[in-house]
Amino acid sequence: MRFLLGFMLVVAAPLQAETIVAQSKITAVTVYPQGARLTREVAFTAPAGMHDLLVTDLPQATDPQTLRIAPSEGVKIGAYSLRTDRLPPRAAAKSADQIAAEAALEAATAVAISAQLALDGVTARITAANAQIAYLGRLGATDAKTETEVLQSTARMIGAEVLAAAQTALAARADLPAAQKALKAADEAQQDAQAALEALSRPDKDYAALSLALSLAAPGPGVIELTQFVDAATWSPLYDIALDRAAGQVVIDRALLVSQDTGEDWAGVALTLSTAQPGNRPDPTTLWPDLHRIYDPAERSEKSVGRFASPAPMAEADMAVGGMAEPVMEPALMTSVAFQGDIVVYAYPNPVDIADGVENLRLALDQIAVPASSKAQAIPRYDATAFMMAEFSNNSGQILLPGPATLTRDGAMIGQTQLEAIAPGAKTTLGFGAIEGLRLKRSMPSRAEGDRGVFSKSNQIEETAVLSVENLTDEAWPVRILEVIPHSEQEDLVITFVAVPPVTEQDTDDKRGVLAWDLTVPAGQTQDITLSTRESWPEGKELNAPRY
Repeated sequence: MRFLLGFMLVVAAPLQAETIVAQSKITAVTVYPQGARLTREVAFTAPAGMHDLLVTDLPQATDPQTLRIAPSEGVKIGAYSLRTDRLPPRAAAKSADQIAAEAALEAATAVAISAQLALDGVTARITAANAQIAYLGRLGATDAKTETEVLQSTARMIGAEVLAAAQTALAARADLPAAQKALKAADEAQQDAQAALEALSRPDKDYAALSLALSLAAPGPGVIELTQFVDAATWSPLYDIALDRAAGQVVIDRALLVSQDTGEDWAGVALTLSTAQPGNRPDPTTLWPDLHRIYDPAERSEKSVGRFASPAPMAEADMAVGGMAEPVMEPALMTSVAFQGDIVVYAYPNPVDIADGVENLRLALDQIAVPASSKAQAIPRYDATAFMMAEFSNNSGQILLPGPATLTRDGAMIGQTQLEAIAPGAKTTLGFGAIEGLRLKRSMPSRAEGDRGVFSKSNQIEETAVLSVENLTDEAWPVRILEVIPHSEQEDLVITFVAVPPVTEQDTDDKRGVLAWDLTVPAGQTQDITLSTRESWPEGKELNAPRY
């Protein structure tokens, strides 16, 4: 009876806690402009009851504050801890590719050994034949005093043996190049196999171990999903922007460049790219009250300096109202990339591999074609040629994020630029390189006063400049010509100008004094603009202005 009761107690008691060692697999990654959120799965099989699950392949930089754990159905999670020191040993898991690479290296090593043995065999044949020839030579020298008939017989024997040994040596030398070539090929194959294995095997860096208590309602497989945030990952957009003047459009090929240095490889992960920046502050800078006071200078000068050496502390209410004791709140350090509009998320359709610290993965995103108007822009004051400019609107419905762009015009590569953020529906203008056939010149014709283009006296300056656009191409070009004249914010300084032909726009792009002409320059012709400027001010005053 006592035995039966003990047996029943054992059966009714829960199973003792068992430590289950498991490894995690990164299944999904969301990469931000700075940082990434990793999703891992830990699969295990265990009987019903309480267990300790030990996961030993987390990066050492794992932040316990960002670590989140979600069990599958039927699994309950208890307390857990993250350790980065005094860790239990772990067995490194090998992928199928690593196993195949190790087998290939082993086979290549065996071939290299066989090739070396074959070469050694050929060399041994040559060495043996040469040794035989040398021995026969010494043997003939020792028999010089024997009888003539014996000597003749010995000589014939030595000659025949030397001939056979020499032929053996020649045959071995004939086999030598092939053996050497085979050994070289085997060595190269072994080196390639070693490099392939090293490319698949990352160093065993420092790691962290996650230990958590769990219970299973029923025996069977279970899954624990881990999510964590890591800093050492980033992505940025890349653009190829092509201007097609004949079609009147700009074609934008968008790509993404992703890299990571998290301490572990990402293999076959579902990749999502987000424009969110979780490292930035979530709220605006605080504004503090700004108290201004007035005082009587005479009354203040009568007071002793010593009275103000140790002012009485302000009341808490005064501090709140006046803000005198509140610190100045500086904005938090922001990243260099500025985003507009809502957060954009890109989900790449196929699994990707990104090696730790050695790989920049470029992924094609999509292609956008938008209508564009193009014209030449000329600034004769500074440039020798006009430049192609294209204006277009972002009608893609998505924000175009800041990033480097490679530019082509009518199929020819022009160069690179840094694209600024373009919000949906926003209009922008991009330059597409110099137009060598549109030559620019700014001259100042001689005047009767002897100065070159400038007439000045004590309270007046007159200046005349001629802006020229020479079209050396075989097509007519629409050209926007820009020039700047002085502007004044004083009533006494009067600035006037006369332009022939008249300007199309004044204070262009809200820039004071910037003039614009929209003209068409026929093929093989030159378009001149004469611009005269006058500045005048009262007698007795002086003009203080920089000259270009």
